[in-house]
Amino acid sequence: MKTLAIESAAKTASVALLEDGVLRAELFQNNGLTHSKTVLPMVDSLLSGLGMTPQEIDRIAVSHGPGSFTGLRIGVAAAKGLALALDIPCVGVSTLEAAAMNAQDGFICVVMDARAGQVYNACFTMEHGTLSRVTEDRALPLSELRELLFSQNRILLLGDGAQLCAAEFQDHSGLILPPLSMRVPRAFGVGMAAEHYPAVDPAELKVEYLRVPQAERERLARMKQKED
Repeated sequence: MKTLAIESAAKTASVALLEDGVLRAELFQNNGLTHSKTVLPMVDSLLSGLGMTPQEIDRIAVSHGPGSFTGLRIGVAAAKGLALALDIPCVGVSTLEAAAMNAQDGFICVVMDARAGQVYNACFTMEHGTLSRVTEDRALPLSELRELLFSQNRILLLGDGAQLCAAEFQDHSGLILPPLSMRVPRAFGVGMAAEHYPAVDPAELKVEYLRVPQAERERLARMKQKED
């Protein structure tokens, strides 16, 4: 089973090719360019480097949320477009679970900055390479993580909000902040996590925002103001 994986939920972007759970190649960019300019060229470069044609891909996995609203839409749109053209299924994967796949054994807290004073979060444990969930994906104020985190002696912080979390809970001596390359979600993790998610028809693939997009929040706020 050859899986093309796409990750564009945060500032970084990456694509990977996994075959039966083994990473064959991965490309990663953290250059500040819009994902609409990087994802498809990276896919072309990845397949070219492997000497593969798109027709050899069996399915496409993509992180479908939570994360940057724009980044998620770009990644999901790219995955759906490629899958429709190739007539193959898609797999939507939790961005937080994909990031947790970077971890070693222990307790893992994945945090992504959701703006407006909130974070996207999910906690996991990894034991002998097997990932298990402790919490579901959720959006909440960072301060609400205190009780859960302080119940653990050693915690690996992952996600683009890991540094924010480390600063908030700097009185916890057991927090571990790995290098950026390990903290951010990667396409490799998307491909690995895809083993635990069902494949769907491309038309059924949807973005999982967890929060109402900012434009919609602003619209609702304007409506409330008019009512008041």
